[in-house]
Amino acid sequence: MPSGRTHDRITLWSLPLVLLVASRITLDPWLTGIVGGGYLFGGFMFGPDLDIHSVQYKRWGWFRWIWLPYRGSLRHRSRLSHGPIIGTTLRVLYLSLWLGLLGLIIIDVLNSLGRAQVTWADIGQGMTLGLRQFAPQWLALVCGIELGALSHSVSDWLVSSLRRQRRGQRPRR
Repeated sequence: MPSGRTHDRITLWSLPLVLLVASRITLDPWLTGIVGGGYLFGGFMFGPDLDIHSVQYKRWGWFRWIWLPYRGSLRHRSRLSHGPIIGTTLRVLYLSLWLGLLGLIIIDVLNSLGRAQVTWADIGQGMTLGLRQFAPQWLALVCGIELGALSHSVSDWLVSSLRRQRRGQRPRR
């Protein structure tokens, strides 16, 4: 399995290819930039190795504590952490849970102080409008994050496969 530094290099060296393909598919520089940003975030901060004490985990700095329940509940390199689509989806849902909780606390404090009058209906309408109005941007971001995680998982898989292959080809003594 490659080291964290190797994964970082793979992410950086493959970024131009991701941007080239994204620009050909989207034909929009803003969407291409969002894919690239999502790819970097997925590769450096939001990849499959958040289930262990990794470079990605350490990059969360003071906020790394939010990943402790995630780390404790998943086995490293399981389908739930390293699996294509499902691993990223699980991490997005997990982080969304924390961000939603933080948002609700902030809204409750602002409502209590009389600085805002936000209702559940306002929150639902705002989220629905944001998802509809910015659907292409959300899709570009999710694709970029998934590609960043895939670069990690694919490199793990390739290195593991090569090591297994080399072990099988060594002459026995």
